Amino acid sequence: MDGGVRRPCPICGSTQAADWGRKGAMRLVCCARCSLVFEGSPAAEFRDGTFYENTGAEFYLSPDKLRGDHSPVRYRREIRLLREFCPRGRILDIGCGTGGFLHQLSQAHPGDYEVVGSDIAGPALDHAEGLGIPILRGDLAVTLPGQPLFDAVTFWAVLEHLPDPAALLTIASRALKPGGICIALVPNVDSLAIRCLGVKYRYILPQHLNYFSGATLRALFAKLPGMRVMDTRWTHFNPVVLWQDWRGHEELASDENRARLLAKTNALKADRRWTPLRWAYQGVEGLLAIAHLADNVVVIARKT
Repeated sequence: MDGGVRRPCPICGSTQAADWGRKGAMRLVCCARCSLVFEGSPAAEFRDGTFYENTGAEFYLSPDKLRGDHSPVRYRREIRLLREFCPRGRILDIGCGTGGFLHQLSQAHPGDYEVVGSDIAGPALDHAEGLGIPILRGDLAVTLPGQPLFDAVTFWAVLEHLPDPAALLTIASRALKPGGICIALVPNVDSLAIRCLGVKYRYILPQHLNYFSGATLRALFAKLPGMRVMDTRWTHFNPVVLWQDWRGHEELASDENRARLLAKTNALKADRRWTPLRWAYQGVEGLLAIAHLADNVVVIARKT
């Protein structure tokens, strides 16, 4: 194993990796076999998920985080994407947090979907249940029914947090009906933001254990028996983040800073006075998506 890397590649299992970047205590490496960038030696609280139940719980319920996650504009792209591939049916959102996506989906398209959420952060799930969202708690390998029940399973910014993303994807795929859809969105390691900022980018942070490109995200899905990748998309661009991180001096942007900026940018998107600027922004975002340089990459796969 190279240079003290203790974690094998979560896609191909290789232990051969080269240094990619350092940030604080983080050591990011690039797999020599499949090119996945990942945290070589993540802290125990991120490997076992205790961070999200303990340290992270207060952040998920902070006013700025809740305001950002439950803004009417927060999940517009994700809802459009889901409806393109699954216009109705039973939906499981893994990593649902406080239920922002499922709540907005139900509000925007009442009667079209039966929604279920899952996560490991108890206080966030309590909030989601308070919105009337049915919740599966605990280990999905135990709590998911044995028979396939879902028309779609979604992972919005979840797989980058997991020490073994293939394991959870495999469990999720078993829960899909034949022909069911799995949609996974993650930060794009090939994005313009990372190309410009490197490890200064605020979403290179200890909670993120994996940094996918379109190619490595597809390679992850290729490991799943009975799943076929249908499409890959690139989406989202936040120029305010690019500007702030370029000028900023914080090694790690605080949770409060990230939540505050999310709430502010969502408010700008909802303000009609900014409509002409939004048109220009959408044009730039579209060009970055074509060039595969947008902030996030999405894979859509179907169960055969």
